[in-house]
Amino acid sequence: QVQLVESGGGLVQAGGSLRLSCAASGRTFSSYAMGWFRQAPGKEREFVAAISSLGSTYFADSVKGRFTISRDNAKNTLYLQLNGLKPEDTAVYYCAARKNSGPFRTYYTLRDYDYWGQGTQVTVSS
Repeated sequence: QVQLVESGGGLVQAGGSLRLSCAASGRTFSSYAMGWFRQAPGKEREFVAAISSLGSTYFADSVKGRFTISRDNAKNTLYLQLNGLKPEDTAVYYCAARKNSGPFRTYYTLRDYDYWGQGTQVTVSS
C-alpha cells in the first residue's frame, strides 16, 4: 500500500507560479510511474502530467511549456512546477502512482493508476 500526500497549493495571481509536492510512503517509490491530474468544479478529473520511473515525461497540451514534472527518488517525492498560471488552471490537483510500469512508460488515464492522494487546491485569480 502506498500513501500519497500533496502539498503546495494556494492562491496565486495569473502569471504566477507554484510548486506542488507529493510525498509518498513506502520503499518502492522509485519503481512507480507517477502522474498529476486535476479536477475543476463541475468538471471531470483530467490528466496534467506524468513521469516514468526513469524520468520520461508527458504533458497535456493545455500545460505543455508551462508546467514541469519531476521526481526525487531519494526523498520519495514527486513535484509539479506550475508557471505562467491562468485562471483556467484553477482546480484541485491530485498525484497518483502506478505500481507495475515499464521504466520509460508514462500513463495518462485515471484507470492506469493504483493509488491517489487527497488533493491540493490551486486557485488562480485574474
